[in-house]
Amino acid sequence: MTPQHEIRRRRTFAIISHPDAGKTTLTEKLLLYGGVIQLAGAVKAKRGRASAVSDWMEMERERGISITTSVLAFPYRGLQMNLLDTPGHADFSEDTYRTLHAVDGAVMLLDCAKGVEAQTKKLFRVCRQRAIPIFTFVNKMDRGGRDPFDLIGEVESVLGIGVFPVAWPVFRGGTFRGVYHRLKRRVYLFDAAHAGSSATSGAERPPVEVTGIDDPLVREELDEAGFDRLRHDAELLEAAGDGFDEERYLAGELSPMFFGSAINNFGLEAFLETFCELMPPPRARPSDQGPVDPAGAEFSGFVFKIQANMDRAHRDRVAFVRICSGQVTRGMKVHHVRSGRDLRLMSPTQFLAGERSVVEGGFAGDVVGIPDPGLFEIGDTLTGGSRFAFEPIPSFAPEHFSRLVMLDPLRRKQFARGVEQLAQEGTVQLYRPPAGRAGDLVLGALGQLQFEVVRYRLESEYGVEVRLEPTAYQLARWVTRADGAPLELDDLYGAVEGMVVLDIRDRVVVLFDREWALRTAERLHPELVFGETATGVVVRAA
Repeated sequence: MTPQHEIRRRRTFAIISHPDAGKTTLTEKLLLYGGVIQLAGAVKAKRGRASAVSDWMEMERERGISITTSVLAFPYRGLQMNLLDTPGHADFSEDTYRTLHAVDGAVMLLDCAKGVEAQTKKLFRVCRQRAIPIFTFVNKMDRGGRDPFDLIGEVESVLGIGVFPVAWPVFRGGTFRGVYHRLKRRVYLFDAAHAGSSATSGAERPPVEVTGIDDPLVREELDEAGFDRLRHDAELLEAAGDGFDEERYLAGELSPMFFGSAINNFGLEAFLETFCELMPPPRARPSDQGPVDPAGAEFSGFVFKIQANMDRAHRDRVAFVRICSGQVTRGMKVHHVRSGRDLRLMSPTQFLAGERSVVEGGFAGDVVGIPDPGLFEIGDTLTGGSRFAFEPIPSFAPEHFSRLVMLDPLRRKQFARGVEQLAQEGTVQLYRPPAGRAGDLVLGALGQLQFEVVRYRLESEYGVEVRLEPTAYQLARWVTRADGAPLELDDLYGAVEGMVVLDIRDRVVVLFDREWALRTAERLHPELVFGETATGVVVRAA
């Protein structure tokens, strides 16, 4: 097969949702349908039940939440699926933001009873800014919820995106019994024995009957009231809206909507069938030298995630690279643009959550892991030799701060290595005083749970016990000069009422203990920019 054919087979996407909408469960079921696993695991493992494949970190298994993005590569219907399972918890939003830079589309998962929730809004905005196609899957239909028409109206009004219902829910006596696929004009009916299934249901694919809307079987299975409701809803949908506009969908302006239940697989067949048809292959990526065509012959890609200690036995560190053009081959030489160095990719790997295997190659759209000796940073560009850079991945100003104290001075070396690696991963933001200046190490995070993850991983992976102490800091801002000239650190001391520190990439940051101090600094120093976000560009202190 040609490289162009392989690229057209790639589908690289993420699932975004508010916590507890069923994201990890849906991920498990996609693996089930893809034939990767024979039995779908429960999110919270109990005796006799498998834990979720995508939650590979020990703390994830213990708590039943996703803490870090998992990469899941698997075949499905002749396509190569690259699913990036992101954390749903708001405290780990930054990991999700970075991951959304690496995908070509997203599935937005909604709880049918709760609709659009706070975290969904935040993640949707990132997708919208990147103009990536978004599928909407309304989950937990087996439990009952809000009227489907109300959910459509909420998505359109709250998120500002058009909705085209593709798979419409079908009921019998208020019980979810199937979906009507509007584009194919087919009704998917589920075996009634699965409709009220137990907690262990959905571990395998359920029986499904597919038929036309006028088939007498539909009337018989739904009874008169259910059939009349289906016909009424179908006519109302056709009369109320236009046909499916593929151009608007590809521009991220129109979302195809599906209804189903991930826990027992109802509605997944119709969703996956259409997803495979509509989800686009890799598209051109913006760079500082113009768009990069995925079909181009030269390899290029960027690092969107770094993970230490996936293999605890070897204390390794892996850089996750999204391939944007060309292909990777084992042993090939690539150019690391930021450092100007060339290196060989001796062991590119693909992932199924915590499991990985060395591969001979990969194509545009794939995600491969590269052993990282400490060279890579999030946002780094790799090429076949050209010197261009993909758009930077921003860092976001933290909302919570804590002072980090080591309990055992004899573990200083392990402490320094652990803190450095976790900060480089983006698990937490690390602020330290400039060389020659006294001060404490301060951690910044978007959520309090990130601090708990840091403490847990320092102890379990590096053998270091730490104490987290509260600080008075409330705001962090990256500081640069408005004219682009180098920033002299000495000019900041005494000029602003805040703590001057450097982040993990030696970018200058000021920590403020109140809003008033920040506003005063902005008013007195118009020559400076106090940014809420920072790109991967390093601002070297003079």
